[in-house]
Amino acid sequence: MSTTQTGRIVYETATSIDGWIADQQNSLSWLFAVPIEEADQASLAPPAAPVQVMGSTTYLWVVEEMGALEDPQKWSEAFAPADVFVFTTRDLPVPEGTEVTFLSGDVADHLGTLRTAAAGGDIWVVGGGDLAAQFLEAGALDEIVLSVAPVMLGSGAPLFPRRLEADRLTLVSATQAGQFARLVYRVTP
Repeated sequence: MSTTQTGRIVYETATSIDGWIADQQNSLSWLFAVPIEEADQASLAPPAAPVQVMGSTTYLWVVEEMGALEDPQKWSEAFAPADVFVFTTRDLPVPEGTEVTFLSGDVADHLGTLRTAAAGGDIWVVGGGDLAAQFLEAGALDEIVLSVAPVMLGSGAPLFPRRLEADRLTLVSATQAGQFARLVYRVTP
């Protein structure tokens, strides 16, 4: 597990009540349909981690949803100054003039690279659930932060497609942010 000197590795994501992070079309449009009061936006904002890590499906959805290939400035506004790493086995487009580092293989093999890039700061595992599970399997997942939306999708991309027992999770906090329940769990080895 990481130490305070090396920062934390945090899987922070939004999920439906029934445990899906994207619908069957890998879309998050259901999430953006939930009304958010301005006063609640800060508590639901993503972490300001110096390194953000995502899988290829999440990356492609973000690039397409924000129109970053047509307007690369949108990517810079959303992700700068963070270093973005994408785990993939595919060739993926990159918004012009931006930097995205593509990695393949086991998460454990790239932890040193990610920690060096984070320079002691946190690493945010943006998604998906399978990638977060790979960090857990590598012994490198410190915290899971969930913003539970008042939606039931029935199917889609799972929040966490592995079994994780209660003895490895400690509830740190549970708060309300508008219609969202915000849950923070510490992960133990």
